[in-house]
Amino acid sequence: MCLSSGSSGNCFYLGTEHYGILIDAGISLRNIRKTLKDINVDMSTLRGVFVTHDHADHIKSVGNIGEKCNIPIYSTKLVHQGIRKSYCVTQELSAINIRYIEKDKTIDVEDFHITAFEVPHDGTDNVGYHIQIDGKVFCFLTDLGEITPTVQEHIEQANYLIIEANYDRDMLMSGKYPMHLKQRIYGDHGHLCNEATGDFLANHFPKDLRYIWLCHLSKDNNQPNIAYHTVKQKLEEKGIIVDKDVQLFALQRTIPSKLFTFE
Repeated sequence: MCLSSGSSGNCFYLGTEHYGILIDAGISLRNIRKTLKDINVDMSTLRGVFVTHDHADHIKSVGNIGEKCNIPIYSTKLVHQGIRKSYCVTQELSAINIRYIEKDKTIDVEDFHITAFEVPHDGTDNVGYHIQIDGKVFCFLTDLGEITPTVQEHIEQANYLIIEANYDRDMLMSGKYPMHLKQRIYGDHGHLCNEATGDFLANHFPKDLRYIWLCHLSKDNNQPNIAYHTVKQKLEEKGIIVDKDVQLFALQRTIPSKLFTFE
């Protein structure tokens, strides 16, 4: 389930009948608690928060979640350093709630087998997550400027893919942002556009991919229907039919998605 996705805050929930984890916590603890309660998930069943990088829209509540809910926060050492220095994290994490992970080394949390891997973005020590549970592989790629060979390797193993489609090229280039910000966004350590995401998936479609969720859509330079139809068109030009060969969704920025369940 996506609780929120975009520059105003990012947070995803992945769980079983008995426990779960969060990927990022860039919205308030109050909103996280309420949204999870709406799907009958109590905070006490969370086994950890896995952080992708130290930008504010991904870490806003990690201090409160760790200290008020006694939930461990997992990230690389450099990301934890960024969390400690961040203006937006108002509650410092105590040592008992800090967990260090290393890129390309799998850790087990209950039945989740979780591997962080490097992605190109302009935060500190950015990672994506490859999560395997019950024979299913989930791949989380919320912020990245390009698809590297490492990223491609993990996408190709995915059954369920959460991947960025941040902006529409024409909307960005004709929009109000100053040029230096446009250059940051479309640079190799910025964000993926609809067209790049669609082109890659159309030309490197994983044989076992079942679901795609487009995430981190820009408020000013994208719209869910534009992202959806751009990627859909790219896929179908290569004979990959949406709703037949794969399910495709564009996530709303501030409205939680429905809860997806898989057998």
